Amino acid sequence: MNAPNMKSTESIPLVDLATQSRMIRDEVLRRMADVIDHGRYILGSEVDEFEGKFAEYCQASHCIGVANGTDALHLALRALGVGPGDEVITAGNSFAATAFAIAYTGAKAVFVDVREDDYNLDPSLIEAVITERTKAIIPVHLYGNPARMIEICEIAKKHGLKVVEDAAQGHGGEINGKRIGSFGDIACFSFYPGKNLGAFGDGGAVTTNCPELAEKLRLLRNYGQRVKNRHDMLGYNCRLDTLQACVLLTKMQYIEHWTEQRRQVALWYQEELQDTGLILPVLPQNARHVFHLYVVRHPERDRLMASLAAENIYCGIHYPNPLPTAAPFHDSVTYPMGLPNCTKFATEIVSLPMYPELTREQVARIADSIRALNLVEAKV
Repeated sequence: MNAPNMKSTESIPLVDLATQSRMIRDEVLRRMADVIDHGRYILGSEVDEFEGKFAEYCQASHCIGVANGTDALHLALRALGVGPGDEVITAGNSFAATAFAIAYTGAKAVFVDVREDDYNLDPSLIEAVITERTKAIIPVHLYGNPARMIEICEIAKKHGLKVVEDAAQGHGGEINGKRIGSFGDIACFSFYPGKNLGAFGDGGAVTTNCPELAEKLRLLRNYGQRVKNRHDMLGYNCRLDTLQACVLLTKMQYIEHWTEQRRQVALWYQEELQDTGLILPVLPQNARHVFHLYVVRHPERDRLMASLAAENIYCGIHYPNPLPTAAPFHDSVTYPMGLPNCTKFATEIVSLPMYPELTREQVARIADSIRALNLVEAKV
């Protein structure tokens, strides 16, 4: 542990987008200037180029750029034929988009509790909620920590179910060297600005190894068109903008460097926070956690956040309410009833500042401020 630093009043945000954006600004503007010159603002060549590079990055055969991560999930379920009367199993502690995408198809979300060590969908609970109406499973790679894909895919295969990876926070994650985005039938990514790979606005993508699904997804995102004004199926307007593809192409050059910086920041946190009373993330042995967020737990979460904010250190909560508590899902099945882990964790979790440019000195300052609170050691 580092020696305590002198008191600083410098603000430490939860996320710092400006520093990274300044670094790549000129290169992004050059790419955007090319788009302005050629004028292909919708599905221009930069979109094709990004799709190829991102598919390769995810070790997948196909990538289809879409307007945002929610559209990615929605179109993925549509491509798999999920609709009214079907059920889709997912975790109870994700962002609302995971459940909303299920509802958009007319299917019902079935919420399963999560593991205590990684906050991801607990495979041991899935089979208890499979019915004749179950069509798919959506595991979420929460906070950048890969879900138990090997076990989940085995369960899905056994019961003839489809698997859609919600990889909105998982860019670059791995299990035994295999990339997130290549395990399920389809994987869905968000490029919301704060993601590990973020656009300068909304953006998303779907990856798959199935050529038939890839073709269907390309139709779904673009009014069902193979050629202009010929609509071969009911489709939507969910295309990735060419200008956002310019941003993503630029950032693709740095994503591995930034990911390793995030992982280094997480290791600094693990070292500095050992004696603070917090429950720290469990680092997986066979997986690559990409630390979209660094989430700790403590029963006195609200006091912790208020105290840090008073010192210009800003945190977040991802997420404060389990999904079944949202009005559209009050009648949803939960298993075990009430999702005891999700419910408990929602009152304790706090996301500490996390971004590639965070320094060791800043991590030490955050730890010193937490240590000064003399929190009672939390019980796992």
